[in-house]
Amino acid sequence: MIRGIVPEAAVHVDLVPIMEAVASTAALYLLLCAALRLLGRRQLGQLTVIDLVVILLLGSAVETAMIHGNTSLPVGLASAATLLILNGVLTRVFLRLPSLSHLVNGGPMLLVNHGRVVEEHLVRVGMTDDDLLEALRSRGFEGPAGVKAAVLETDGTVSVIEEAHHGPAGEPSS
Repeated sequence: MIRGIVPEAAVHVDLVPIMEAVASTAALYLLLCAALRLLGRRQLGQLTVIDLVVILLLGSAVETAMIHGNTSLPVGLASAATLLILNGVLTRVFLRLPSLSHLVNGGPMLLVNHGRVVEEHLVRVGMTDDDLLEALRSRGFEGPAGVKAAVLETDGTVSVIEEAHHGPAGEPSS
């Protein structure tokens, strides 16, 4: 007993399961970040039902592995803290090392170049023609015609730049 009030067993925390949870959480976080990066990226607003189900199932599938089946509060807190700390550390590292950020997060990807769809880039980022057309329509374009450039940004949004319209003498038309 600690000063006769609280039993010593109530204060004792076994660090082994907590350290196992920290190590497992860190390893799974890094593995999932790498795997999701390699599998391509879509617009964040264009996640399909299947994408959402996969994300939810991934969370459920790795939860038990992260905490080794130990559902105690200290282990859960350690796992959550590990995720938050790792995310914060990686964010700061990427801010200081843009080349590493580009390697991990990729760079912007050109999807439309002067009205022409860059098909190999669509395939690389995991977008379909319908996904691209939807993104263009949401920005006021019926299709790639009239688009100087459409770029999939690293945050998953599509930026669209309109083609400048010129008259016969190279001057802007009215």
